[in-house]
Amino acid sequence: MSTFAPEFKLTMEIKAVFAERFKSARLMKGFSLQDLADALDSQLSRQALHRYEKGDVIPDAEKINLLSKALNVSPDYFFRTTKVELSEIEYRKLSKMPQKEASIIKEKTKEYLSRYLELEEILGLPNEFINHLMDFEIVTSYEQVNKAAELLRNKWNLGNGALFNVVEILEDKNIKVVKLDVDEDFDGLQTFVNDTIPVVAYNSNKANKPDRIRLTLLHELAHLLLTFGDISLKQKETLCFQFAGAMLLPEETIKAELGVHRNKLSTMELGNIKKQYGISMQAIVMRAKDCNIINEHYTKQFFFFIKQMNWKVDEPVEYIGAEESNRFEQLLFRALMEDQISMSKAASLSNQSLVEFRKQHQPMF
Repeated sequence: MSTFAPEFKLTMEIKAVFAERFKSARLMKGFSLQDLADALDSQLSRQALHRYEKGDVIPDAEKINLLSKALNVSPDYFFRTTKVELSEIEYRKLSKMPQKEASIIKEKTKEYLSRYLELEEILGLPNEFINHLMDFEIVTSYEQVNKAAELLRNKWNLGNGALFNVVEILEDKNIKVVKLDVDEDFDGLQTFVNDTIPVVAYNSNKANKPDRIRLTLLHELAHLLLTFGDISLKQKETLCFQFAGAMLLPEETIKAELGVHRNKLSTMELGNIKKQYGISMQAIVMRAKDCNIINEHYTKQFFFFIKQMNWKVDEPVEYIGAEESNRFEQLLFRALMEDQISMSKAASLSNQSLVEFRKQHQPMF
């Protein structure tokens, strides 16, 4: 039996890992095999790249470095073995999304989660998630989603006040939140990783509208936690938005702000509520209609006014709030300071080169 140095004794398992990770990196970049060959200035042929992806052969260190630069990943990305399997993904605006863009979103989600789950594994952290709405009734109506939001706020000890950081709240409940830099047509998605860990994602290109991000995340949360009855997709989407509105602005709270019944609303008071509760003026009006504070006729009048004023995308008042979580970074530096990972490993988990990582964080060491 022939013997080889360890670095050359490549098992079929390692080849399979490389092949899978290589394909994932290519799709994440939005490249075909020919696109990648062109990006490499034909230093590697399409045929050679095809063999890598099939798992027939594994490139040497020099070629791996070429691939990592072209695909914007670290060399050890190709050998990361943390299990990341996504359940069926539900995208918002799926009908408008080209397959290439859907693949980019999926692979970027998997890439971030692979780093996140590996870090938690290193630290020995559990990933226990409790769905407090698991036994909730089958949902087909607004009254039910309103009740579900009230129940969840109670179970999560959120009270009836403003939610200051939805991303952080979800992360605290062991729901992984993924921020994606992708095409602006994408709003959000939800799925499970490895069948047990809930995931929601949003588009970082909408970061200048944190109220929209908050509504998107809670909309996706409704998809994750609730079981819907035999209703149309449009009805389901409406109920998810109503759930999100109820989470951001409970019925008791909006009635305390606006009163039980109103004939008209001013943009001034809507703007003040938006600034305090982080929910758009348009969503506040829809919430007021759902809670029977205003009627259908006035709601239509208001949205006609919004259209006339050209406020549908850019409202006159902005919500200034941060929708960020520093949990990943906190865990990273805990592992680094406790010598559970090396500096180079920390850089890799941050998806940075060692030079970039040292430059960014040198004052901390």
